[in-house]
Amino acid sequence: MRTELVTTLKRRATDLITEIATDHEPVLITQHGLPAAYLVDVESYEAMQARIGLLEGIAKGEKAIEEGRVLTHAEAKKRMSRWLD
Repeated sequence: MRTELVTTLKRRATDLITEIATDHEPVLITQHGLPAAYLVDVESYEAMQARIGLLEGIAKGEKAIEEGRVLTHAEAKKRMSRWLD
């Protein structure tokens, strides 16, 4: 992953955005020598958000199983029938 100074971002924002959109490689922006932000293209960001949503759904499902909040197949089918009819 590439690292750029915040001053480089200020001077070359258009160029950096074009490069990121083309190669889909995120850029770490530093300020005062410390990580400050990541610059990523829209497609990669949206894909990350979708993956996070899926992982959160899995985590909620696992927690529900641990807490005993489960249904049999028949119970689930009965509850879902009102949306499927």
